Order: sequence, then C-alpha cells, then structure tokens
Amino acid sequence: MAEVAICIPTFRRPRSLERLLAAIEKLETRAAVTVIVADNDAATHEGHDLCRRIAPFYRWPLDSFVAGERGIAQARNALTERLLKTGAKFAAMLDDDEWPEPGWLDAFLKVQWDTGADALHGAVVPVFETRPRQSVAECDGMASQRGTTGPCAMIRSTANVLLTRACFEDMPKPCFDPAFGLSGGEDRDFFTRLKARGARFAYADEAVVNAFVPASRATLAWALKRAYRVGNSDMRVFLKYRPSARQFAGECVKIAGAFAAVPVMSVWLAARPARRAIGLWKGFRAAGKLMALFGHRYDEYSVIHGA
Repeated sequence: MAEVAICIPTFRRPRSLERLLAAIEKLETRAAVTVIVADNDAATHEGHDLCRRIAPFYRWPLDSFVAGERGIAQARNALTERLLKTGAKFAAMLDDDEWPEPGWLDAFLKVQWDTGADALHGAVVPVFETRPRQSVAECDGMASQRGTTGPCAMIRSTANVLLTRACFEDMPKPCFDPAFGLSGGEDRDFFTRLKARGARFAYADEAVVNAFVPASRATLAWALKRAYRVGNSDMRVFLKYRPSARQFAGECVKIAGAFAAVPVMSVWLAARPARRAIGLWKGFRAAGKLMALFGHRYDEYSVIHGA
C-alpha cells in the first residue's frame, strides 16, 4: 500500500481550503493518506483553525500548523520539513484553490508505477466564478492544462503534482528558494534543480484537479499581469544559474522576436476570438523577462484572489 502525504499551503482562503479538504475525503483510493496543511497567515490563521476543528472527525490523519514566515516558497519549505518527519513515500502537492476528482490519487500512482518517474504533473481544469471573454480563454491561468500521459522532458509547476520522497531528501535545503516567496517561480526553480540532478518526469492526464478562478482573475488585465509575472520569474530563474554568453544571447533574441511578433499575431489572430489575446500575452511575457534583466521583480502573490 502506497503511503502518500498530501501537502497544501494556504493563505486566507478558508472556504476554498474547506472545499479542498472535503474533496480529499471523497478520494477513491487504496493508498494510506496523510494530509498536511501549512497556513501561511500568522495573524488570523483561519486555515489552521479550520483544520483543528475538523481533524477529530476527518477521514485521514490531518496535520496542520502555522508557517509564520510569509511567502509561498517559505510555506512549501515548511511543508517539506513536516513531510520528511512522516514515513510517506510520496508527496502530492495541491494549491488551496484546487480540488481533486475522486480517482485523482490512484491515477497518479498508476502512472508513477508505469513510468518510474520521480515527479509527475496532472491535469488542471478551471472552474470559473464568472466566465471570461472568449478572447482570453486560452491564456495561462484560464486555459485547461492537459497533456499526454507518459514520460515528459520537464514539469514546471506545483499546481497538482506527485513526487517521490527522494526528491526532497536528496535536494540541498531549502528545497524552494525563498527569493521567490512572493513573486512565484519557486516551483520552476525547484524542478530546474531536480532535472539537473537527473530526475525523471511524467505527465498523468487522468489525475485531474479542478481549479477555481474568481471573477477578479477572469479578465484580460489579470491574464496580462500573469504573463508579465511568468516571464519575470522565468528570467530570474534563468539568470540564477549563470547562463553562458551564448545562452544569454539566445534569450535576448527570443525576447526581441516576441516583441516583433506581437503586431503580426494580433492581426493574424483577429478573426479567431478564442486566441485573440495570445499575441499580447506573449508580448507581456517578454516584457516581464526584459524587466528582470534590469533587476525588477513582480510580486504576484502579494495580492490574494478568492476566499
């Protein structure tokens, strides 16, 4: 029987956390599950209080604590420390605005068994509070994240992943770089280091979670801010590992190419409503990369969306 710790960082989203915990109770699995929740809000710790109330009646062992140092990387590091004190062979990571389908965990475990992968990503299906305009429906953060089940070259996000315990045991600490605590990008940095250490990756499209998208995120303005942040944090990760002059020049060419392509793509996609904003999205992503070259950091996680 596989032993799995489901690790959840949370910050001021008690209702979303309650929905997630209720869905975890309904999992159809033969695994031995432990749930670990790190509440990153030291002031009100509503998530921790919720867990304490329901823990005596919960289906699985539920361990919650307050991770007082603010930042998503800091919360993930606190979860990692807690995980390594358990006997769990696997760690599943979910965000507090997600909730899994009943067969989610066993689907992950099957693909892990079939592929021998060290780290796996599953499907993420958005559920909208307010339906976004068709023109931004394909932008990152609003489009479904689906893929082909099987080995893949790399994964970049902790929004619905399963990892072996060894991924954390063998990684120099802290596993997640605190410099990315409020900006995001800590997950891409982690998987970049994991790949450099020879880790194997896979995608499990049958391991499905739903992700709530509040009205404040279902807009073109948010999609473009997201694009800027992704470009900004991606470039910061790239620069962290001291790229060669050739690699650096290659990235500069990509940035210039993205800016040059924006007007062309805007005209070309004008008649395709579902992809109309893709050119702008790529331009804002390139702008985020460019500003990172000048030392600018965009802290997306300083603002909370949803409840």
